Parts: sequence; C-alpha cells; structure tokens
Amino acid sequence: MFDVKTVSMEWGGKTLTLETGRIARQADGAVLATYGETVVLCAVTAAKSVKEGQDFFPLTVHYQEKFSSAGRIPGGFFKRERGATEKETLTSRLIDRPVRPLFPEGFYNEINVICQVLSYDGETEADIVAMIAASAALTISGVPFMGPIGACRVGFEDGEYTLNPKQTAALENGRLDLVVAATGNAVMMVESEAKELTEDEMLGAVMFAHDECKKVVDLVIDLAEQAAKDPWEIDLSDNTADIKAKLKKAVGKDVAAAYKLTDKSARSKALNEARAKAKEAFGEESAQTQMVAIKTMKKLEAEIVRGAILKDGTRIDGRKLDQVRPIESMVGFLPRTHGSALFTRGETQAICTTTLGTKDAEQMIDGLEGLSYSSFMLHYNFPPYSVGEVGRFGAPGRREIGHGKLAWRALHPVLPAKEDFPYTIRILSDITESNGSSSMATICGGCLSMMDAGVPLARPVSGIAMGLILEGDDFAVLSDILGDEDHLGDMDFKVAGTENGITTMQMDIKIAGITKEIMGKALEQAKAGRAHILGEMTKALGSARTELSAHAPRIETIQIDKSKIRDVIGTGGKVIREIVAETGAKVDIDDEGVIKISSSDINQIEAAKAWIQGIVEEAEVGKIYNGKVVNIVDFGAFVNFMGGKDGLVHVSEMKNERVEKPTDVVKEGQEVKVKVLEIDNRGKVRLSMRVVDQETGEELEDTRPPKAPRGDRDGGGRGGDRRGPRRGGRDGGRDRGPRGGNEGGDPGHMPAFLKED
Repeated sequence: MFDVKTVSMEWGGKTLTLETGRIARQADGAVLATYGETVVLCAVTAAKSVKEGQDFFPLTVHYQEKFSSAGRIPGGFFKRERGATEKETLTSRLIDRPVRPLFPEGFYNEINVICQVLSYDGETEADIVAMIAASAALTISGVPFMGPIGACRVGFEDGEYTLNPKQTAALENGRLDLVVAATGNAVMMVESEAKELTEDEMLGAVMFAHDECKKVVDLVIDLAEQAAKDPWEIDLSDNTADIKAKLKKAVGKDVAAAYKLTDKSARSKALNEARAKAKEAFGEESAQTQMVAIKTMKKLEAEIVRGAILKDGTRIDGRKLDQVRPIESMVGFLPRTHGSALFTRGETQAICTTTLGTKDAEQMIDGLEGLSYSSFMLHYNFPPYSVGEVGRFGAPGRREIGHGKLAWRALHPVLPAKEDFPYTIRILSDITESNGSSSMATICGGCLSMMDAGVPLARPVSGIAMGLILEGDDFAVLSDILGDEDHLGDMDFKVAGTENGITTMQMDIKIAGITKEIMGKALEQAKAGRAHILGEMTKALGSARTELSAHAPRIETIQIDKSKIRDVIGTGGKVIREIVAETGAKVDIDDEGVIKISSSDINQIEAAKAWIQGIVEEAEVGKIYNGKVVNIVDFGAFVNFMGGKDGLVHVSEMKNERVEKPTDVVKEGQEVKVKVLEIDNRGKVRLSMRVVDQETGEELEDTRPPKAPRGDRDGGGRGGDRRGPRRGGRDGGRDRGPRGGNEGGDPGHMPAFLKED
C-alpha cells in the first residue's frame, strides 16, 4: 500500500531521519522529518498554472505547533490551535527566507509549504527540523527549486561551537544562539542572538554551521535520488533582450538621472515619470509584452545602479561605500512616557518609548514548553505613511513581527539582571519615516529610550544595515543601505552590538555566491559603522539616567524567611490584601520569600515595607515603635505595631498619673508610640506609652520609683508590686481589680502573663 523511502544519519548525537511515501501522498511533496523524538510533517503543493496577469511569486510558508505534540491542551476558552503565535510566525519566516531566492526568476506558480509539529520531545528544537523537512519536500516535489538547503542551530560555550543546543540553553549556558540555512555552496540565511561576540567568533560560527548544513544537504539528495518526482517542464528562457534595448533607448538616461537625486521623494517622482514614459513606448504592444516590459524596467534600473556603484563607487545618494547618513538623536522627547527617544538617520526615523511595569505586566506565553513569562517586550509598527503611501493599517504583519524580534534580540543581551532591576520593560517603536533599515533605527532608538527611562543597560547598542553588489569577481559592500539599494542589491546584512561585540546578526542572501571573504569584509565594515552610530547616539545620552521618571512605578525588593511567607499572606490572603488596600502599593511575593513592593508614590512603598517588616521581624524589648489602638478593654488597650503584632498597654502604663478609664487617654484607631517592656515565653508583649513622648517619639525618663522585689512586698501601692500594671494600687489583698478602683475586678480578661501567680 505504501511505497516508503527513508534515509537517516547520525548528526549531533541524535538520529536524523527523512521519510516519504507514507503520509500526505496527494501533496506534490511530503516529508516526515524525525530528529530525536521531535517529528515534523511538511507538505508542499504547487499550482499547475499561473493566474492571468500575475507578475510575482506567491510562495506561502506556514509553520504550526500542535499542542498534542508535547502532551498539552491549549489554554484559553477555545482549547484549540488558533492564529499563528509569534514563534510560529518567526519560524515561518525562517523557512521562507532561504528558500525563496532558490526559485528561478519568472516562476510565478503559487506554492504552499505547510509544516506541522506532530511530536516534540522538549529537547530537540522543532524549527530546525521544520526547515529541513521543507527543504526535502520541495526537493522531491518536482517544482523548479534550486536547492536543497540544510539548516542547523549553533551555540558557543567555553570557546567551542556546539551543534543544535536547546534554544533556551544556548544563551543560559553559552554566549550564542545562531540559526543558519545554507546550500552546499553558500550560506543563504543567518539569524542570531549573542552575548557580545567578536566578528571573528561570529564568522567562525557561521562557517561551522555551513559545514554541518552540507551534511543535511547530502542526506536530502540521497532521499531525492530515491523518491523525487519528475521535474516540471517550464520555459523560463530570457527573451527580453530586445525589450531591454528598447527601454534603454527610451528611458535609460532618465533612469540614470533619477538615481542621481539624493532626495527620496524627488527620486521617486522622477522614476515614476520614467516608468510612465516607458509604458507609453509599449502602448501599442500586447498586454503580455507590456507586463514583460514592466518587469524588464526593474532589471534596467538595477543594471544602471549596480553598474555605477561597481564602476565609480557612486551610490544613489552620493555617499561613499562606507559612509553613514547624518544622524540626529533626541531623548526625553515625550513628557509623560517613562522614557522616549526620537532617532533619525537620513530619511529613516523612529519614535521609541519605554514603559516600565510591575511583574503583573509580564507577557504570558502558552507554547509547547508550557506557560512561560517574558519581562521584556519590543513591539514594532510600520504605518504606510512612513513611506508616503496609502495602505493597510492595523494589526502587525509578519514583517513587523520579524523586525521587532530582530531588535529584541539586539537589546536583550545587555538588559540588567532581574534581581537588579525587577521591572517589566516594554519598548514601542513607531516608524514615522523609512528609507532603509527601520529595524536598525528601532535598535538605536529603543536603546536610547531605555537609558532615558533609567534602565541600567550593560552598554549602549547600535545597529547598521549592510548591502552587497556582486558581479562576477567584483563586489562592493555598502554601509547603511537605502531602501532602493536593498531592493536592487544582493544581500541584506544587519549587525547590531556594543563597543565590545555583536549582540545580533541577520543576513538574507538573494544569490548563491557569498564567500567567507565577503562576509568578513562586511562584518569589519559594519563594526566601523556601528562605532560611528554609537558616537552619534552618545551626543544625546551617553549612559542610563540614575533616576527613574517621576511617572514610572518604583519597585523595592525585600527578602524574608520562607517560614514567614504565610504570615505575610494571611489566611485566604487576608493580610496581603489588607496591606494593599491600606497602603495603595502593589505587593508580589514568590515561593522563595522575595517580595516586590511597587507604587509611583514612595510613601506608599515605605508604608507597605514597614508593615511587612513588622510582620516578619521580632519585637525587641526596650525599642520604641509606632502603633495603632485596635481594641480598648477595661484594663487597657491593645495596640497593633510592626504591622502584624499586637501588645497590651495596661491602663497603668498609659500615663504617669492615675488613669481611671483607658478611654480617657486613647480611642480606637488612634496612632500612638509605644515601648516594649516585656515579651514572655509565649510571645505576649507588654507595652508602655507613658515612657514615650507621644509627639516626638523620644524615650522619657521613668519617674516612678523602682519596684520592690516580690519578697519585700508589704501590700502597699503600685511601687511594691512586681506586676504593677495589673493593679492600680493594692492594700494588701485581692480586693482591687485591673482598673484599681473596682472591687472584684475580673482577672480573666487580661493576658495570662499579667495574672497573679
């Protein structure tokens, strides 16, 4: 029934297996990839014809994680997989970016690549398995795919490169999380986060990854030799030479003149006029010829721009190859945000804001690993007005999610430890102008906004986008590329980092010919560009502010003994709710006894802190405390002090003179100052008000005569009674109660330690 073809190899200490012929047999190509106990199914289908009038390549990649693969049920109301998560979107882009350039120019058939995670072992990352499965499925499908590609993850620990580490462990235990996709001849895509690696260390990681990718490429070829379908017969011959010659004669000079204009708006206007003129030149031709002419016009523009750069070193806006556009930075740009920056580089501009929050503002993530929480978020928005166009405005698309994550990776390695800065951080980047690498502007602006907010970064971070023009053996590396240089060039290479090293690197190649020499030169040129940009950023703000914004919440952290946690929380959370209600501060406590108290009002924090410390600290005999009268009885008043402790101020300890009734001196809810006189072995506390100045809180001299030892008592007044607070005065018998004036006073109402022996 099944014609199953399987290939396997040992790779990085685990078995990688590719199988086809058993599942999804109606797809053009379907591969079940297994690595460890992680299994991904990839199915490829392609339309057999091109839609009329279509002039682009509609490749769509979908990556989906099934919760059942990890033995989990999705959270939320619907309990099923729904819209793509951030990770699924980013992984879809990881697969799309290296395979898209490997389809021939002029191939416009629609293709779907669908990858589904069917089993996840908790150790082997599914994104790498999905990339390999997609490469194999495309290779055996028969579509004109000029692959295959291999993919792998690389870590860097103790000076050694490691193959396919678990993603979370790559940066917890090491200094690098790098994903590379490559053909047998060239690297096609790089995505990374690093802890300030040098250029040589990063280049070495890419080369290590390429060697490992070659092994995967060979395995896919082995599968294709057994199971590949017949290749499609398509005519992709380039018969546009006559059309290009006609275009060059009609508008060649106009295009060359347009690309000498340094202003983007003026250049766009001139190019649109040239394109309109070209359209007129083919006005009498067929619709098919007109469509080919439009595509050929783009080739003509690329030829003119690329030729000028390689021949004369002349860029579109007149800059040198390694020159960065003018930069202007501002911080404190917005008055009510916690931190803000306006970063402008040439015609690219970003407004970045930083908002600080408490633990309850963390982002909850429901994934295959289970619930996790992120205390650092970066959200990137790209409205259509930033490029002077009308268009869709709403929820972020794949591009916006990808650019935001790139900036996140650049800034994440320099954040302070959670113990040192217990805030949730959110950066919002709104692109207001764009002409080349708004993601790098987000990194620079986001860094400045965090420093403006008082986030103690390890070091400032800057980013730069590099480009490449390659013709044969001639090449030129461009620093800080424009949008047009990106579209017409062969490489989009983005590098960000501190003065000490690289924190992220992303590379997308449009051709299969990037060598180690070219990458090395691009990295060194990017290093100089990053240093220049850092210098310009320093003019606005060189280091993080020492004080938080007046509008930001303050967070103070204290550590208590684990045994005291239940005392702070109280039965059913009664105590902690009372602390929050009374002080106005937020209080979070974890299982280790770490308590975070937050509020924008420092007085609220201090009040909550004092309350909690009062609960967990032990009272000291002889020390003076602030307290509140919580209950009045015949023989005195109970006072709550240190937040969670009560003690008795006997009526005889309220004033130095005789007090008939406690209500003559105090009332419930009154703030008083008390001194601890005694703590018995059961924790009962005896307090005094009379020896404390109720205005200043200073201790007063005790003017009462010292008490006589118990054996010397003669039955007279207070001074002769060791437990004087119990009796107002005594005349030799038990005929006077706690208030001193009542006969037959009930000693059962008083604490045990005040009763007679």
